[in-house]
Amino acid sequence: MSTISFIMVVLVALIAGMASVCDERQFHRPIVACTLMGLAMGDLKTGIILGGSLELIALGWMNVGAAMAPDAALASTVATVLVIASGMSIAEGIAIAVPLAAAGQVLTIFVRTIAVFFQHQADNYAQKGSFRGVEIMHFSALLLQGLRVAIPTAIIAAAAKTTAVASFLNSIPEVITVGLQISGGFIVVVGYAMVINMMKARILMPFFFLGFVLAAFIPDLNLVGLGIIGACLALVYVQLNPMFHDRIAMPAPARVGANYDNELE
Repeated sequence: MSTISFIMVVLVALIAGMASVCDERQFHRPIVACTLMGLAMGDLKTGIILGGSLELIALGWMNVGAAMAPDAALASTVATVLVIASGMSIAEGIAIAVPLAAAGQVLTIFVRTIAVFFQHQADNYAQKGSFRGVEIMHFSALLLQGLRVAIPTAIIAAAAKTTAVASFLNSIPEVITVGLQISGGFIVVVGYAMVINMMKARILMPFFFLGFVLAAFIPDLNLVGLGIIGACLALVYVQLNPMFHDRIAMPAPARVGANYDNELE
């Protein structure tokens, strides 16, 4: 990995870590973080594929109140580095990303605990009327969250091409590597099931089964073709379904024997 690529990897990891607590620009989402990491490492295709697979798993990961969700940022950046730099498969990267997300969850709780100090300092600056001091405290706490992801990613990126990492990966028994591939496939299936369960759109299930049949029995049909077919079916469905159209009230029928001449006068 060149120096420029290494700097870009650390920068992407830093931004993803800061975005994981802001929840505004969504740079910490796997589909974005893995894509940017793949672009920084010169393998955009692998980054998009891995990010799309992890995004299906992480769709239900969100911070609700005091409940901390698994860390999608750390899982996305480190898994992408391992897959691209170490030659791991996508399935192995997905299987490794899940425990990484759990470890990142513990790490972000630890960093948030440290950030309480900066919050109290911001309160002190606010009492003194120092807006600059409040801004510095806020950005310092935010930078800690960025370093929480950037430092582990930098360590993995620096050691990914070393002989020690390569020998360690080669020493893993085949039963474990094959098990990781199978579990990675199961995780993707569970992600699909979670998304469908969250949508609760049973009226759209025929389209799901239609896409499954097309993908299973037409091997030459790739994701681009399935996407075009899905878009066309969605357009036709919206045009034909009366639920998506404004209902026009029909005029009331005329009353039998009504004298409209008197009403007009």
